[in-house]
Amino acid sequence: MPKLLIVDDEDKFREMLKKRLELRGYDVIALDNGTDAIKVTRNDSDIDVVILDRKMPDMNGEEVLADIRGFRPALPVIMLTGHGSMRSAMETGKLEAYAYLEKPADLDNLVRTIENAREDKLHAMARHEIAYVEKGSIWKWLKGSHNTRPGIIILGIILFALIAFTPAPDRMVSLLSWEKTGDVSQDLNAGYASYRKMQQDENVAEYYSRYSGMQKTVTTEDGDKIKEPLEPKQVAFKAKVMLGILVLAALFWASGAVPIGVTALSVGIFMYFFGVLKPDDVAQAYAKDAVIFIFGVLAISNAITKTGLDRRIGLLLLGPAKTIPRLLFIFLPLFGMACSFVSEHALIAFVMPLFMMVYVTSIRAAGVKKDRYLAVMFALALCYAANCGGPGSPAAGGRNAVMLGILSDYGIAPSFGEWVIYGLPFVPVMGLVIAAYFFFMFRKKIVLKNVNVSALVREASDKIGPMNKNEYITAAVLVVLIILWITSSNFLGMGGPVILCIVILNIFRILRWKDIASIPWDVVALYASAAALGKGLAVSGGALYLADSFVNILPDFFKSGEGLAMATSVFTGVATNFMSDGATVSAIGPITVPMAKISGTHPWMVGFATAFASSFAHMMIIGTPNNAIAYTLAKDPVTGEQLVKLSDFLKHGAAVLVLSFIVLWVWVFFGYWHFIGF
Repeated sequence: MPKLLIVDDEDKFREMLKKRLELRGYDVIALDNGTDAIKVTRNDSDIDVVILDRKMPDMNGEEVLADIRGFRPALPVIMLTGHGSMRSAMETGKLEAYAYLEKPADLDNLVRTIENAREDKLHAMARHEIAYVEKGSIWKWLKGSHNTRPGIIILGIILFALIAFTPAPDRMVSLLSWEKTGDVSQDLNAGYASYRKMQQDENVAEYYSRYSGMQKTVTTEDGDKIKEPLEPKQVAFKAKVMLGILVLAALFWASGAVPIGVTALSVGIFMYFFGVLKPDDVAQAYAKDAVIFIFGVLAISNAITKTGLDRRIGLLLLGPAKTIPRLLFIFLPLFGMACSFVSEHALIAFVMPLFMMVYVTSIRAAGVKKDRYLAVMFALALCYAANCGGPGSPAAGGRNAVMLGILSDYGIAPSFGEWVIYGLPFVPVMGLVIAAYFFFMFRKKIVLKNVNVSALVREASDKIGPMNKNEYITAAVLVVLIILWITSSNFLGMGGPVILCIVILNIFRILRWKDIASIPWDVVALYASAAALGKGLAVSGGALYLADSFVNILPDFFKSGEGLAMATSVFTGVATNFMSDGATVSAIGPITVPMAKISGTHPWMVGFATAFASSFAHMMIIGTPNNAIAYTLAKDPVTGEQLVKLSDFLKHGAAVLVLSFIVLWVWVFFGYWHFIGF
């Protein structure tokens, strides 16, 4: 039964109200003072709603409410008073009282308010990141709820222990023991991410020891202490730890077992305590340029939304989108092609706030509380179209630059134009496939089927009138930002220019520190942990072992020609959802490109297949900043509810991943590539 707490110093009123509410099916605790009320609410987590008298002798209602808010911020409190005034209503409003009712309250009105408060409690818990765990059995406790799933936590720890503490496979030890000869076609460890940095006759274990400073101290017969590299089996343990962290983090992120930020921090905790890298190196692994970029883009998106510039950008981009089908089938392919040449992360950051504005305006105009499927369709369709713009040109992302570097080692790197010829035709076709998927999957599920996106954007733009000074300044800063990204990212990175623009916007008092501090730091931590995870897997040899294991289980058909390209694309496409795209290409490309040469397959075919599939990070939000940005912004502005969940990425991302493979194989490998030739 719903459990209520009544706090009122008038005995007759309190007892009468208690009996009447019990007849309505409530479990009621009645107290006559605020001191006891604070103790009970602090220790009894089953209380659903508090009905609190404002005027009591020991503590007044505002004081009790303030204390309750300190340790139970999501618990709804209904204030009752016979001395109502606008001033007291304002005072309680500051402390987030759920409702303010005159005493004695009409019972039916009070019951309606209680039920509304119970419904709102779940939203309040979500806003305050408090897990709701259904009680009643050990199974319900193990199942838990979002951000608190004890069963998944226990399973993850068991899987980590099994991976980390079982003996290292012989193949892993062989890969870490193999000495570099310089012949990439013969070296077993040619796929090691730092292979080119290794010295002649040095193995991975020795390089790892030198790079990480993890040498062991040995006392010689003369009593001298010298540094020696770790044994391959010792480094294999570090690699297995990283593989265990990968499984643990992927499981937690996919299931929502703990908050995503806590999982992100856990990656570093495991790396610290198992000595994968030294403390400073673990911290450095978190502080990648891509992480600074994510932070900066989220802050810049606040400025775009705050000034109203998102609406002006929307007028340019979404003019043809008068209906949902036109939005999907016209806008998405064009958006994907734009992402082939301009940072897709930046475009997502500019457009996603606009889509959420359209969503909010639509549901308000229709008088609907929410249309979650519409929000999911907007966010995921935009994400996946941006992701699939990756194959279009070398400018689409760092993963393509990594592959160009690998191919250049063989003296066969394609030019910019050649890459565009082989990659760009994939993008609009994939955009149409994504549009068709979301159209047929969501057309019956969404509540608002006749959303005129173009009209809503124009109406929202007209409401705020002509552009003002702040918008012009913000627009100029954005133009500078894009120019710096295009012309100077090779030496400034993607993070440097965006930090510069944040400082400029702050100087002009457009983006205040409060706006910057309000960004969702858990998502920044998540992407930082993905960078650290990729670094640990790469340097320890864990990624090398994964890639090598995959290649070795391939049937003969998949060891040359289109078969090798298909196999490479599958492994890359799956792996890129759990590692950064650049780390994935770094781990897989050096293995598959030599295989292509050995088997008589043109290296471009396998190189392009690897780079293209590294764009298919649709399932996990750690796979690409696009997903992280969209996930962060897809929240209900009123309730704070996360409209797009991790499970949405997993479910729809898996389907779009399969569709991406089909288009890549049918349209690209066995399609226009046969006409272009190699």
